[in-house]
Order: sequence, then C-alpha cells, then structure tokens
Amino acid sequence: MRNVLIVLSGPSGVGKGTIAKLLVERNKDISLSISCTTRKPRDGEINGREYFFIDKSEFKEKINNDGFLEYSEHFENFYGTPKDFVLDKLQNSNVLLEIDVNGGLEVKSRYNDAVLVMITPPSLEEVRNRLIKRGTETEEKINLRMERIGYELDKQGLYDYVVINDVLLDAVKEIEGIIKLEKNKCK
Repeated sequence: MRNVLIVLSGPSGVGKGTIAKLLVERNKDISLSISCTTRKPRDGEINGREYFFIDKSEFKEKINNDGFLEYSEHFENFYGTPKDFVLDKLQNSNVLLEIDVNGGLEVKSRYNDAVLVMITPPSLEEVRNRLIKRGTETEEKINLRMERIGYELDKQGLYDYVVINDVLLDAVKEIEGIIKLEKNKCK
C-alpha cells in the first residue's frame, strides 16, 4: 500500500480544522503537514508546531527553488506548503493538508497523486451559524466569508471527492474510507 497526500479544502466554517484534528487523533498513520509563514508567531505558537516561521527573503528563495507545493500571500504575509517536508513525511505516513481551494488545486498541479477532498456544509445557514458560534469574527468578516463560499463551492467539481460535514463523525469516517480506498489503488 502506498501513502497518500490528502488535501482538505472548503469554505470557512465547514469544520476542516476539526475534521483534520480528529483524523490525526484517530489514525496513527496520518501526519498533519506544517506550513511555512512569514508572519510573526502569536502567543503560544511554537516554530515547527503550528508553522515554520521564516522571513520573507527565505520564503522568496524557497519560491525560486521550487520549494513549495503551493503558496499564497494574505495580508502582506506569505503562507506555503513546504515540498520537501511533505514528501519526506509521505515516506512513512499519509499526509494531510488543510488549505484553501486554490492551494489545493495548485498542489494537484504539482503533485498529481494528491487526493483532493472538498468539505461542504449541509447548508449556507449552518455555515453562518458555525461562524457566529466561533465568536472570533465581526459581522463584517462573517459576511465577507459568506460571500466567498459560492466561489469555493463552485470548485468542487475539480476535486476528487466531496464530503458534506453535517454529522462530524460521519464526515470523518467517510474521509477515512476515502484514504483507505486511495491507499489501495495502484498508481
């Protein structure tokens, strides 16, 4: 059996982070990838645990040396999935990436064996409720996230699988089944 690079994407509030956490907790053969960023660590964040914190010149050097499976810039900081880190992890375990839809499609273009899984909400109303329950964002930011949902959901046809996160544990089990199926495929 081969190890699989699994990419989880979907709109804000669909539960990607919770699903990723449960997949790693329940499956010892799944590692969560760690991204690089140029932003400063927040209180309690540790280099190599939440992110690899690097400066902009090092990040740009990695870009020039094809060192990322995907990368993007948000709010004047860069974020990217380090290619060597992921490929090294794949030698011993399945690797899980939790990234946005554009990043997922970029990963697929650079690593064709990546398995793209789009997490979708049971309804738009449910996403709004989840974002409100988080209590971490203003109404304005919630509205901006809601505006982006259509764009992201329109990309689901480009993904290998679509999983509706209505009942959390059902979604996790469905993704575990996808991983098992993909591990057994001959490539």
